[in-house]
Amino acid sequence: MQFLIVTGMSGSGKSTAIDVLEDIGYYCIDNMPPELISKFTEICNQSGGKLEKVAFVADIRTGDFFMKLDGIINQLKTEQMNLKILYLDSSDDAIIRRYKETRRKHPLDEAMHGNIRKAIEVERGMLFSLKSQADYYIDTSATSVSQFRERMYSMFLSPEQERMHIDVRSFGFKYGTMAEGDLVFDVRCLPNPFYVPELKNKTGLNPEVSEYVMKFPEAQELLRKLCDIIDFLLPLYEKEGKSQLVIAFGCTGGKHRSVTFAEALAAHLNGSGHKIRLSHRDIDKH
Repeated sequence: MQFLIVTGMSGSGKSTAIDVLEDIGYYCIDNMPPELISKFTEICNQSGGKLEKVAFVADIRTGDFFMKLDGIINQLKTEQMNLKILYLDSSDDAIIRRYKETRRKHPLDEAMHGNIRKAIEVERGMLFSLKSQADYYIDTSATSVSQFRERMYSMFLSPEQERMHIDVRSFGFKYGTMAEGDLVFDVRCLPNPFYVPELKNKTGLNPEVSEYVMKFPEAQELLRKLCDIIDFLLPLYEKEGKSQLVIAFGCTGGKHRSVTFAEALAAHLNGSGHKIRLSHRDIDKH
């Protein structure tokens, strides 16, 4: 059986995550007190295979009970459970904006006397240990609902459950960093096609833009060195059992240089037999 604990910051998208997991066959339980998780796993294991995939949402809404979640996870792992953790995160500003839009209160609102920034700060401290243990990590700060759902589908519908998921992404620093990136490379050191009039309104998906970026010797050498280091690192990550690796390239606007390098690395990894997911976060932004 597969067990998944969904946790993370309030306002980061756990309800959407549960909707997706239900769509792909998970039996989902929201707001589960941690002490009941171990009891429910026992029931599942005694059910004769009636439930194959189970997801629990456990977060600070359970109050003092939540502080026992770390111990429950350690207990289940010592029992050789097939247990994974999905951690959802978002920036402070994004969380505050979402609470204002929905007019809902943060779970720590009363304890922090209505100071939502303080509530978020305290919650991050409470979740620090779980974040460090996460098998899957998604930052939803700059992600639309449809992008988030697509990422969930691609992450949990893979036929190769034991193979590491490799995500190659591009982004623009002007729209925020790629917080969930494991390996983040800044390619703003290269000449910018934005300042070439005929290339300004095109993207790295256009051959003339990628050709411009890669015509410089320093860009070619940088790509070779990056491919070498990533080829070296991938077997090490897989050996350690890492289930998701996010490789991100950032430039100023996320349309030219970062897209070119993400596309080039994706082609390299595909040519090496890796199955990757490729996305460009900010390519359509103006």
